[in-house]
Amino acid sequence: MSITIKYVGLDVSKEKIAVAIAPENRNEPVRFHGIISHTKEAVRKLVNQLMKDDDVKLSICYEAGPTGFVLYRWLLEMYVECGVIAPTDLEGNTRIKTDKRDAVRLALDSGEQMN
Repeated sequence: MSITIKYVGLDVSKEKIAVAIAPENRNEPVRFHGIISHTKEAVRKLVNQLMKDDDVKLSICYEAGPTGFVLYRWLLEMYVECGVIAPTDLEGNTRIKTDKRDAVRLALDSGEQMN
């Protein structure tokens, strides 16, 4: 049995979190999963949903910002690998910013940043 890694990018704000998922093999496009509330229960529900198969490992990252490290601590409590990326480490066009676009960019970058 092999373990599949899902790279998850989160664009975090005070009240909501935009979620995008990149598959391990990168043969499929990054999928925008949706927006969840910025609450511990919503994050727990997301993690459980993404890990419903036993052979899945999550690699989550989000951009450092004014929300601090609360989300990081929540994910560690759930035994999920999480990285907080400095905004200066991200590549791409930052002139046009949307939650969806940022989440997708973070999902793409998470594999490279987490290795």
